[in-house]
Amino acid sequence: MARKSKKGQTYRHTPAFILLFLVRENLYGAALLNTLQKELPWYHTDSAVIYRSLQDLEQEGAVKSYWETDTAGPARKWYQITPKGLERLQEFKEDIEMRKRNLEFFLDSYETFRRRTEK
Repeated sequence: MARKSKKGQTYRHTPAFILLFLVRENLYGAALLNTLQKELPWYHTDSAVIYRSLQDLEQEGAVKSYWETDTAGPARKWYQITPKGLERLQEFKEDIEMRKRNLEFFLDSYETFRRRTEK
């Protein structure tokens, strides 16, 4: 079942977005959150959701992590996508395409209804 925030926002696609961003480059958790907030400002999430999703993805083998300690400042846990993660990304793509078709049907049907009631 999808996770929900107090405001009812569903986090079903957070793992999909994480994998999508990790295809581009390896990132640590806070950088993933910043990327998500920058590129999808209407998609509200928080660090707890990001880190839970990363933990789930790592447990299923879709991402792997490593610690970066060479830079100044605290050590950071970086994440990279795995071949299993690429497979999951394809599965997410197919699921999102189906959902998009369903939503387009809904919107088209609603517009047809609305036009009929305006007459």
